[in-house]
Amino acid sequence: MRHFNKILVTGGAGFIGSHVIRHLMNSYPSLEVVNIDALTYAGNLDNLSDVSTSNNYTFVKGNICDKDSVNQLFTEHNFDAVIHLAAESHVDRSIENPMTFLETNFMGTAILLNAALDTWKDNGMEGKLFYHISTDEVYGSLGEQGLFTESTAYDPRSPYSASKASSDHIVRAYHHTYGLPIVISNCSNNYGSHQYPEKLIPLMIGNIVAEKPLPIYGEGINVRDWLFVEDHARAIDLILSKGENGGTYNIGGLNEWRNIDLIKLLIKIVDSELGREEGSSENLISFVKDRAGHDLRYAIDASKLCNELGWKPTVTFEEGLLKTVKWYLANRS
Repeated sequence: MRHFNKILVTGGAGFIGSHVIRHLMNSYPSLEVVNIDALTYAGNLDNLSDVSTSNNYTFVKGNICDKDSVNQLFTEHNFDAVIHLAAESHVDRSIENPMTFLETNFMGTAILLNAALDTWKDNGMEGKLFYHISTDEVYGSLGEQGLFTESTAYDPRSPYSASKASSDHIVRAYHHTYGLPIVISNCSNNYGSHQYPEKLIPLMIGNIVAEKPLPIYGEGINVRDWLFVEDHARAIDLILSKGENGGTYNIGGLNEWRNIDLIKLLIKIVDSELGREEGSSENLISFVKDRAGHDLRYAIDASKLCNELGWKPTVTFEEGLLKTVKWYLANRS
């Protein structure tokens, strides 16, 4: 089991990153965490207001594509590990502006890898780890049957998923070529508090509250596996501590939902919380032209993570959604 003194988290002001930092700092009071985040539209320091005053926490505003700044950061801090979360992550935005995704997700990852290698190579790299967080979208699309496993061939369909697949490959290349200690995890769709409201669940919650249309791509039959973000943070902690060097772990919620069924469940919960007649907001649903290259179904086989490291989800989807809705209703600003 690995133990670390100081960890660099990239993209720590974002949705998943803020949950990871909070989990690590609450679980390991002596751990020092440095968070580098460019604070683009999806980064928000308010996400970390509860830990930001800790003596063990340092925030650095910076871009992982700035090679000189990244190298200086590694020189100043004796990091034991990197948890690399910083990424452009919205599929629709990647279709509109693919170059930004390639620059951040691929080149930013390569710059971090180089900095870690240059800093660690003279010490034999013992006790060091570069942990790269990725997505199940690198595997492409599933039919009605089957699950993505760690050995599923890559088949990305959008500029976003292609940029993440590329970054996965360069991380593995640094492991095989230079001996850099790495782990990679590929997760399904996350949901929970503190998510930027362009994403499906917070977008729909806001629209239900405001009685605005609820746009659903195609016929709403696309299937996603939903993972509660706090369960994801626990999985990241386990993989960081116990994951096999060079290994890959799929993290899924064991929780498949068609988009239309998810929206109808969300409507029931929000209507109930607002004191409306349950299901009355279904008249807000509107079907819109399908997204280009829209993958039909994602579903993760997380048995390796469950069997080898003892992880499992802790909340049902209904429980997690209720927690999520309550948070957004209480934090509308």
